[in-house]
Amino acid sequence: MATTRTATTQWKGALIDGSGTVSLDTSGVGTFEVTWASRSQEAGGKTSPEELIAAAHSSCFSMALSHGLAGAGTPPESLETSADVTFQPGEGITGIVLTVKGRVPGISAEQFQEAAATAKANCPVSKALTGTTITLDAELL
Repeated sequence: MATTRTATTQWKGALIDGSGTVSLDTSGVGTFEVTWASRSQEAGGKTSPEELIAAAHSSCFSMALSHGLAGAGTPPESLETSADVTFQPGEGITGIVLTVKGRVPGISAEQFQEAAATAKANCPVSKALTGTTITLDAELL
């Protein structure tokens, strides 16, 4: 069964001096402030589209990796994934670096890296971001 998730942005003003709020409508877990400065300079307590993409990518990748490992008979004890999304004003998103550290009994570091590469390739968010360079660093703890 397909699911649809919704977020809404209310924006006021021009790009440089305007501001907005992003609400996560489906879950209702929060509303977050966003500005051009928080996107192109320091966050200053506000979010950006790239941070929201990073959240989506790190969680999707973790789910995909967990599923793949469990399907191979080696479920993880824990996974910690970060996604660093780089934004260059005037150019756009120039790359994403996924970093994962996992505790997975019964597999080698090579098997973990292979499982992570498969998860990166098959995670729905990775697929949605096709056209962006996505780099992976996988470490078995």
